[in-house]
Amino acid sequence: MAMQLDSCFGSFFLCIFCFAWFLTFPAEAAVRKYQFDIRVKNVSRLCHAKPIVTVNGRFPGPTIYAREGDRVLVKLTNYAKYNISIHWYQFRNGWADGPAYITQCPIKTGHSYTYDFNVTGQRGTLWWHAHILWLRATVYGAIVIMPKEGTMFPFPKPHRETEIILGEWWNSDVETLVNRANKMGLPPPTSDAHTINGKPGSLFPCSLKRKTYLLRIINAALNDELFFTIAGHNMTVVEIDAVYTKPFTTRVILTAPGQTTNVLIKADQPPSRYFMAARPFMDAPVPVDNKTVTAILHYKDIPKTVIPSMPKLPAPNNTNVAMSYNKRLKSLNTPQFPAKVPLKVDRHLFYTIGLGANPCSSCQNGTQLTASLNNITFVMPKVGLLQAHYFNIKGVFKTDFPDQPPVPFNYTGAPLTSNLGTSLGTRLSKVSFNSTVELVLQDTNLLTVESHPFHLHGFNFFVVGSGIGNFNPSKDPARFNLVDPPERNTVGVPTGGWTAIRFRADNPGVWFMHCHLELHTMWGLKMAFVVENGKSPEESIIPPPMDLPPC
Repeated sequence: MAMQLDSCFGSFFLCIFCFAWFLTFPAEAAVRKYQFDIRVKNVSRLCHAKPIVTVNGRFPGPTIYAREGDRVLVKLTNYAKYNISIHWYQFRNGWADGPAYITQCPIKTGHSYTYDFNVTGQRGTLWWHAHILWLRATVYGAIVIMPKEGTMFPFPKPHRETEIILGEWWNSDVETLVNRANKMGLPPPTSDAHTINGKPGSLFPCSLKRKTYLLRIINAALNDELFFTIAGHNMTVVEIDAVYTKPFTTRVILTAPGQTTNVLIKADQPPSRYFMAARPFMDAPVPVDNKTVTAILHYKDIPKTVIPSMPKLPAPNNTNVAMSYNKRLKSLNTPQFPAKVPLKVDRHLFYTIGLGANPCSSCQNGTQLTASLNNITFVMPKVGLLQAHYFNIKGVFKTDFPDQPPVPFNYTGAPLTSNLGTSLGTRLSKVSFNSTVELVLQDTNLLTVESHPFHLHGFNFFVVGSGIGNFNPSKDPARFNLVDPPERNTVGVPTGGWTAIRFRADNPGVWFMHCHLELHTMWGLKMAFVVENGKSPEESIIPPPMDLPPC
C-alpha cells in the first residue's frame, strides 16, 4: 500500500522522492555542483509572517545529493544582511568545515565562496546548516549520500524514501530575541513551535502492497532533544549520523540537535491516516518549548476527512526511555563496515560541563549566564583559528586547554550555586597526528544538571560508555563497549551523568567541539582541537582556497 506525507500546508507522495534521482544517478565518482543563494524571504507560520534567512528562497533549504567518493562544490552567494557560513560534514579539508571564526571567516553580504569537499567514508544521512549566530534556525537542509555503485545497503532495500527534518519556529525575529536576552544576561524565550520539514502541523493554527519506506530523520532544532514516533507503526533503526547500525525495531526514537537517524517503516497497517509526532525530551528543571509537532502519514486513496490516529509519546522527562533507546545503538561491525575502535589510548581527557555566572554591569541581575568546559568559557576570536594556525599568526589562541578540570569535586552532588565564575579564553588542545584520544564528558550540577549533545567537527567517534553520576576511572572503563559501540559525530551526555568517546586524530587542522544546544554554545560551551600535521603531504592540511573569505 502506497503512502503519502501530509501537512496542513499540502501533501506529497513519497514516490516522488529520492529514488527517482537514484535511478539515473551516475555510477562513477563525480563532481556535484550546487548554487546556494542566501536571501531574506517573508514566510508565514502560526498565523505570523516574518522575514527569515533562506537558501534559494526555501525553508528548509535544498537537499544535497551525492555518492560516497564524490566531490561536492557548493557556491554560496550572500544576499542577506547577515554574515553567513555553512557547516558541512567532511574530512581533512577544514577550509570547507564552516564554523565562523574557527575554520573560516564568514561570507559577507554581497560576497561569494565555494565550499569544495570530498565525500569520504560516509553513506546515509547528514545535514548542513548555518554556523554563525542563531541563523541555523532557518538555514539548514539534508545531505543524502548513496553508497558507491555496486555496494548494497546492509538492510532491505526500501521501496521509497524521504527526509523528515525536525526544527523550531519563533514568531519573532530570532536574532533580535537573542541580542535582547544577551544584553539582559538571560536566556532568550523558547520557540513557539517545533516543525517537521519547516511546518508545525495541524495541531497549530494556520497551519496496498506492504512496501518499505526509508525515512531520513534530522534534528535541526536549536535547543531541544526530541522524541519521535509514528502512530500504529514500528520503526527499524538502520543508520545514525551516516554510519550503519545493527538494525533494531522501536516505537520511538530519541534524536538530539545535530543528530540524524535513518529508519525503515512498512506500510503494513490498515489503510488510514496516522500522525507522526515529535516533542521535547528534558529530564532537568530547564524550560523548553514543550509542544508537539505533527505531520500525517497518509495511505493512498484514503479521504482526507478521516481523522488521523495520534501516537503515544513518552513523557517529556522519561529518562528510562531515553537511556534504553541509546543503549540499543550499536555499530554494524561487519567485514565490509568494521568498527575500528581504538583499543590503545594515547591521550586521556576529562572535561567537565558546567553552567555559571560572571559579573556583567549592564545585565539585569548584574551577572551574565555562561557555560564552560573545565571551567573555561570559550571566547570567539576575530580571526579564523585554522587560518591563525596555518599561517602561524601569533596572539589569536593558546594551546593550553587543560586535560583535566582545575579542581576535582563532587560533580553531580547537591546543586552548587556559589563560586560560579568561570575563566575566559581562546584556549585549544593540541593533539598529535594519528594519536588515539579518549574523552570523558562529565555533566555537573553547577546551577543544574542537564543533558548536553556534543558535536565534534572533523571526526566520527565511538561512544564506548555512558552512565549516571560521577565517572569512576577505576571501575567504569571495565564496562566499556570496545567491540561494536555506536559510531557518530554528535552524542548526548545524560543529565547528571557522563559519556566516554574514543577517536583517532587522523584529520590535521583545527576542529571545533561544542554543545549543539545553541543557547549553551552562545554562552561559551565550546573549545577546539589543533591536530598537528603528519609526516607526508597527504597527512597535512591542504593550502587554503583562493576565495577564502577575509575577516
